[in-house]
Amino acid sequence: MTRAGPGRPRLTSPRRPGTTARAEILDAAAELFSTRGFATTSTRQIADAVGIRQASLYNHFATKSDILATLLDATIAPTVEFDESLDDSEPAAVLLCALTWFDAAQLCAGRWNLGALYMLPEVRSEPFESFRQGRLRLARRYRDLAVEVLGGSDPRAELPFRLVESVIDIRADRQMDEQVIDAQLPEILATAALTVLGRPTEDVVDRARALVVGVADDSLGAVRAQE
Repeated sequence: MTRAGPGRPRLTSPRRPGTTARAEILDAAAELFSTRGFATTSTRQIADAVGIRQASLYNHFATKSDILATLLDATIAPTVEFDESLDDSEPAAVLLCALTWFDAAQLCAGRWNLGALYMLPEVRSEPFESFRQGRLRLARRYRDLAVEVLGGSDPRAELPFRLVESVIDIRADRQMDEQVIDAQLPEILATAALTVLGRPTEDVVDRARALVVGVADDSLGAVRAQE
């Protein structure tokens, strides 16, 4: 992904959430891509939403696709990092529950519902290869953990990953109170991921909660700091 050097000093006060011009550009693009569509949004519109020159935007991102790729990568990178930090000596059910919980919290936390952009035709092209591979890696991880919980191959192994990404449709279809989304939905989905595999949940959820809580609080705080 191409990134240019710092831009010129701002001519106006910041209009968007974010501590840097780059963060403001990402926030403006996320809103426009989510509400107007990627194809119909221009870099000039993004720059106007931030209050900078179009030329200044190109000091941070070479193309509109670079902006979208950065946004999409950010929806999965924290979850991949969290998964890599988990202790594989934990039972598969605990790991799956924690991963589902954390991942759902990430999808709930973003200011804009960027998961709705996952299926854009443009995302099949080369600039988005990193995102596609990251999402595929997560899907395989969910499936592998589910197979271990089930004790063998089973069509139900595909369900936990789909349950997590149901957050995208829930956000698109319903106007929910933000506290309900942040505090309740991730745990509900983490529990559901075990239930669909026929795994009792009480002991597992408590152990998964201990793995998630501190890390999720730090991660969600970082997400909101960029808003």
